[in-house]
This record gives sequence, C-alpha cells and structure tokens, in this order.
Amino acid sequence: MPDDARTPLKAFPQAARPLPPEASLNAEERARILAKAAIFSPPDATLPDGRRDLVGMTHAQLVEEMRGMGEKPFRAKQLWHWIYHQGARDFGVMNSIAKPMQAKLAERFVVGRPEVATEQTSADGTRKWLFRFRDQQQVETVYIPEDDRGALCISTQVGCTLSCSFCHTGTQKLVRNLGVAEIVGQFMAARDSYGEWPTPKGEEGRRLSNIVVMGMGEPLYNYENIRDALVIIMDHEGIGLSRRRITLSTSGVVPVMDLCGQELGVNLAVSLHAVRDDLRDELVPLNRKYPIAELLAACRRYPGASNARRITFEYVMLKGINDSVAEAQELTRLLQGIPAKVNLIPFNPWPGSQYETSTHASIQAFADVLSRAGYSSPVRRPRGRDILAACGQLKTETERARRG
Repeated sequence: MPDDARTPLKAFPQAARPLPPEASLNAEERARILAKAAIFSPPDATLPDGRRDLVGMTHAQLVEEMRGMGEKPFRAKQLWHWIYHQGARDFGVMNSIAKPMQAKLAERFVVGRPEVATEQTSADGTRKWLFRFRDQQQVETVYIPEDDRGALCISTQVGCTLSCSFCHTGTQKLVRNLGVAEIVGQFMAARDSYGEWPTPKGEEGRRLSNIVVMGMGEPLYNYENIRDALVIIMDHEGIGLSRRRITLSTSGVVPVMDLCGQELGVNLAVSLHAVRDDLRDELVPLNRKYPIAELLAACRRYPGASNARRITFEYVMLKGINDSVAEAQELTRLLQGIPAKVNLIPFNPWPGSQYETSTHASIQAFADVLSRAGYSSPVRRPRGRDILAACGQLKTETERARRG
C-alpha cells in the first residue's frame, strides 16, 4: 500500500499510546519487518478497465474518492452503509443514491469479492472456501460453526514464510501478502454464503459472530494490511464486530506484537507449542529470532490483558514430542503472571507429516496439570478433518494439485 494511502492512527478504534520502553527497543527491527512486507505487496486494487474496488478503502480514502468526483463527504457514508451494512455489490440497488450518481459510480468503481473457486462443507458442519483473487492466487478460509454462532478463520498471506514443521500451510512457500480488500472480502464472501446481510443489530444473532486471524500466513508479517482490514470490520457503521470478538494469532513476531497491542488491542493468541527453546526452534523456526523469554515478555506487555481478556496460548499436542507431564509443569511456570488460557490442539495429520497425535490419556494428563495450576485448558475438538479444514491443515488446492 502506498504511504499516502495508509490510514492515520487517529482513525483507529484504539487510541495510539506511546510504546513502553522495552517495546521501543524493537523500533529498528519493527521498521525492518514492515519495510520487508512491501516486497510481498498485493497487486493494485485497480481492474484492467481502470475501475477501482471500493472494498478495502478506509473512510478517509472513500471521502477523497467522492471529493475527486465533485461529491460531498456524505456520499462516502452512504456507500459505507450499503457496502458494509447491507452487503450490496450492485450500485443499482443502492436506492438512497440517485440513478445518475449510481451510473457514475459504476463507471469508476466496483464492489468486489474474491471468487469462490470451491466451497466444501464437512460432515460436522465446518465450511471451507478456496478463494481466488484477480491475479489467480488462492487462499483457504474456514468457518467453524457452534449452536447459534461461529468463528471465521481468515487468511492473511498466500502461503507462509514460517515453515513450522507440524503445519501443512508451512510447506507452501510465501507467494505474497493479501491486500485489505482481499482480507475483508473473505468475511464478506462468507456472509454472502450464509445470507447474513444486512448486518445483524448488535452482536446477538450473528452466525458469523467471531473472527480468528489464524488461517494461512503470519498476520504480523502483513501487519499494515491486516490492521486496516480489521479497522473496517470493527467500524460500528458497517460490519460492527467488536475487538473482543476478534482474535489475532501470531507465532511470535515480537516487535510487531507491541504495535498491534498499541493500535488495535484485539484479543491475542500465541502459537507456543513448546516450553524449551531447542524444541521450539525445530517446531517454530521463528523462535531462533524471538525466543520464548522474549515472546512471553511481549505477552506481559500486551495492553488490556486481564482475567477477562486472557491471552490464548495455542499448543499442538505431538505424540512423544511435547506432551509430557513435565512439559505441562514447565508451561505453568512459564505462564506465571500472564492472564492466560491454553488451547490444547490434538495434531491434525496431513499427507507426508512426520508427527502423530498425542494419545487421549497424554492430552488429559497434560490438561490436568494446567487445570490444577488454575489455567483453563480446553482440548480443541478437531473440526473439518474430512475436508482438510482443521487447524494446521490449510493449503491451497492448486499447490496440492501441482505437487501431486
């Protein structure tokens, strides 16, 4: 995204605060990470015919586009309502806008969505989409339903750069970052699929009630695009999903964790998976750059973390690798002083993986240690395994087909 197109900090829902001294020490590394993201920038949101996609524009950018057409700022508010509250894709249905203006808009803009290449529904109700973008790149997005609500697991990159050894997505090289429209578009396309327009009032009665940013890719290596996308999703005049309904998962990009807490303040999930640096170096190679002690220090700095808003630690259970009672005891020691809960994730096998799922007895013994120490430790029920939609199984179909 060009520098002049970025949203000013005052537009964010969480007022920017000075970073704490410990976090400020990471400023140079943080700048390097954000600059490197530009190498994997998404393509421009302009179609070959010159029209631009309104999805993904911030309020300020939409106002500027209307001014460029000689229109007043209230037009931006109208469009925002139709796009993000009503879910309209055709200017012709925007009946609060006069027909001549609808025609002018249609000449210059589109209200886009990613193309649904495939849509699969698991026997347990989990739904997975393979979304295709204008440059033919693809990502997978998963909806995990509960009784009257559910979480949409959205992707932030095509592929991944982290190469976590237990994760299927990590076997696909990073191709590029997703743009703001492509990230927001996953949520909007899922709503299209479930007919959840207009936006339900309040947060009750929403089928797509939560977002977890833990699909394909490392969100904090595409921070500026995910930031702007979540700001759009949280805007109360459109989709209006509150930050307490959004969880961002990271493998531990420590310098950008501080920035995320400062600017967004959404719920934080950390992919931990080991209690020793030597093992985590193998499972999550990013640990070689930001070891466990630095990662947990950043968690302690994360603003808003409290018993009411605990940090979630994701821990995949690998048979004979990281699932001993001794490791559970060490985990309780490491987490002391952090308002935390631990999601225990039975390993979800994928073709060619070298690991096995921990036994039920091992998982239960691990959970019991955490529970006795006062930590909530739910065992995540595998969902969507039959369509490779479970945690750690996402990988685009085109990549699988090419390797096959």
